Amino acid sequence: MRVLGIDPGLRNLGWGVIEVEGSRIAHVANGVCHSEGEDLAMRLLSLHRQLTEVVAQYAPDTAAVEQTFVNKDAVGTLKLGQARGIALLVPAQAGVSVGEYAPNKVKKTVVGVGHAAKQQVDHMVKMQLPGVVIAGPDAADALAIAICHAHYIRAPGAMLKEKRVRA
Repeated sequence: MRVLGIDPGLRNLGWGVIEVEGSRIAHVANGVCHSEGEDLAMRLLSLHRQLTEVVAQYAPDTAAVEQTFVNKDAVGTLKLGQARGIALLVPAQAGVSVGEYAPNKVKKTVVGVGHAAKQQVDHMVKMQLPGVVIAGPDAADALAIAICHAHYIRAPGAMLKEKRVRA
């Protein structure tokens, strides 16, 4: 099964693709979509086009997106939410199911600690995907999201429990 992880961002939207076979995972590709354009609409369109190319090229069977956490900057949170909308829309347009995970859930699954630092996430992604060259912190986060999703796909009861907790 091919899994696409997406770390939404308005400037930099990270993506990572892994292949899952039983309990084995392997790196396929990773990168960052950089938004282009002066206004918000053009930046979102740019992200949509780039992510659509990623989905077309790597043909994932399933995808996962990190949930947005609300911060003190309401305008920033709303803009991030719009980028997250693109991250949810593109796989859905391709007929790919999309899971959603809280940042702490991803960190706990990949690192073992819900409040892990970015460096710890990067390190554990490299440990789980030996030889991987990561395109940047956003791509590392996206690979972690894909790994988290792969973990819960393999444990359907855990995925169901996660959905009930979020509801």
